[in-house]
Amino acid sequence: MERTTWVALLLTLALAGCASGSLPSDAGEPTPTSLEEGRTATVVEVVDGDTMDVRYPDGSIERVRLLGVDTPEVSGRAEPAEFEGVPDTEAGRAWLGEWGERASAFARGELAGETVRVVTDPASDVRGDYGRLLAYVYHDGENFNRRLLETGHARLYDARFSRRSAFEAAEAEARTEDIGVWGYGGGQSGAAEADAALVVAEIHADATGNDHENLDDEYVVFENTGDEPLDLSGWRVRDEAGHTYVVPEGFTLAAGGRVRLHTGDGTDTDAELYWRRNGAVWNNAGDAVTVETADGRTILERPYGQDSSTLVVRSSADSIFDSALRRCSSTVDGAQPSVSARSP
Repeated sequence: MERTTWVALLLTLALAGCASGSLPSDAGEPTPTSLEEGRTATVVEVVDGDTMDVRYPDGSIERVRLLGVDTPEVSGRAEPAEFEGVPDTEAGRAWLGEWGERASAFARGELAGETVRVVTDPASDVRGDYGRLLAYVYHDGENFNRRLLETGHARLYDARFSRRSAFEAAEAEARTEDIGVWGYGGGQSGAAEADAALVVAEIHADATGNDHENLDDEYVVFENTGDEPLDLSGWRVRDEAGHTYVVPEGFTLAAGGRVRLHTGDGTDTDAELYWRRNGAVWNNAGDAVTVETADGRTILERPYGQDSSTLVVRSSADSIFDSALRRCSSTVDGAQPSVSARSP
């Protein structure tokens, strides 16, 4: 009777393990799950654009290789032959190296510290080279693997997996539109030139009084110095800590126009945008403003603070300076000075 009870108990535990999808990493090899299942995890480190370490609720850490996609290698190890249209030249390899860095930054900005769902594919191998788990990563319900293809940060990786048709379509559209890495020598150069017209006109990190209680007085002002309107839909503004603001769909900044991004809450207009955070973002002692396009291209990085060789200006500006200029930098991007906030 006692032996029968133990057998029944073991059988029950085994069935429960089968029903739960992938097993914890300390319980042996994960079982491929259905595409509706998966395991919740926290991204603890982004290694590069298609590889990351995640921590499961049980504390175990797993290295995940994103299934079905391949971002360019960094540090000069990129292979142009893998990316059709990119020449096997020094310039081509440099282009891929740059996009490898951009893919890493994009993944880091989107996923680092975030809660995700890790899903293996029954049609694919469970593990690839170096024992890494091959999986889809879902963030806020979106398949991040596919998003890398849509934004031109990755190519389709030739392997067997269930989502291959959808991934092929995503890559094909990115290539047709010269998006991201596929824009070498194509129509993206004009867009990149227009994007570069966006500059930081003012950083007001030190709000009057307590920063956390006066969020509308903490802001960054952006200016379109170009001759054409800039569609900023989906563009992202972030600080060094990874706090990210996404520009609303349909927002266009007129040629010569300025827009002020407040940390606090309010009604968006053509000249005022609101992050709607409940706490301050910009570090008074020093930080960096980074702007990325909707497809993940970093087009603007402006550090400020005591350790940056930057110029302190006000938005009224025609060169009205604060009382203590620390150090002036040489002009950046042809004519625009770097911009810094006032020291607290």
